[in-house]
Amino acid sequence: MLKYSLRRLLIGAGMLLALSMLIFVMLRLTPGDPIDAYIDPNVPMSPSDLVELRATLGLDQPLPVQYLAWLQQALTGNLGYSIQRPDQAVLGLVVSRVGPTVLLMGTAIVIAIIAGIATGIVSAVRRNSLADISFSVLAVTGISSPPFLSGLVGLYLFSVYFNWMPSGGMLTPGREFSLLDLIHHLILPASLLALAQTALIMRYMRGSMLEVLNLDYVRTARAKGVSEFWVITKHALRNALLPVITLIGSTIGLAIGGAIFIESVFNWPGMGLLMVTAVENRDYPVIMGSTLVIGACVIVVNLMTDLAYAAVDPRIKVG
Repeated sequence: MLKYSLRRLLIGAGMLLALSMLIFVMLRLTPGDPIDAYIDPNVPMSPSDLVELRATLGLDQPLPVQYLAWLQQALTGNLGYSIQRPDQAVLGLVVSRVGPTVLLMGTAIVIAIIAGIATGIVSAVRRNSLADISFSVLAVTGISSPPFLSGLVGLYLFSVYFNWMPSGGMLTPGREFSLLDLIHHLILPASLLALAQTALIMRYMRGSMLEVLNLDYVRTARAKGVSEFWVITKHALRNALLPVITLIGSTIGLAIGGAIFIESVFNWPGMGLLMVTAVENRDYPVIMGSTLVIGACVIVVNLMTDLAYAAVDPRIKVG
């Protein structure tokens, strides 16, 4: 298990390196000159000043040289400074936004796992019933609804029309910190972020459960007089969870993409909102730093998913 984990970490490091190269090149290929992000359009600059600034920032060097210089600093933990906020280091800025994003995504994933597995089991056990049909319709709706659409619709319905939930932010401005206030602000964006993941998990859980319930050992357990509750929870559920575990790991990436839209809609102070603001302001160091942190998180989650898969199914050997 240790050798497998180390090998996966090395592969993940290579993937992270490739991701950084890709983002670095894509940012340089975007329209416009990177130097435009560093200058105030209202302050005139002479051509000699522009040449000097370009040399100071290393933008006069070939692209491979620029990337190697950035990579050398990144390996030491120095991701540079924000263009829009030159007094703030990118690493500190990104780290300060990790907490709200982890809280939002973690809550959404927990909601998706619990709701998806529970509705999947009910749909499989009561196949073709009203509950099964209802959950299937909701699942199709959740899968086909992009995060920005569900976010805007949810914001209008629950915050504007019914006025049940706050329309944005993480806490009420001007009020002392309260756990209830935080939960009140968290429920709506986390539930909307979990919508698509819940639908996917439900569909996979239903299909996997239907397959397992038709296997010989389940029929044998029923023939021995084992109650239906224990047949489902003890005999069928564990094997039915195997493909769902893999799906849960892959939905982390989907949740990150959805979090960018949800955080923008609800003004949630996380990494998604930070990246959107950085893209709007062409803040290249913040974009690079945020991408690296998100990529590293996805790689670690995928490793944990593989280890959990092996733990649940003893037949799987890693080495």
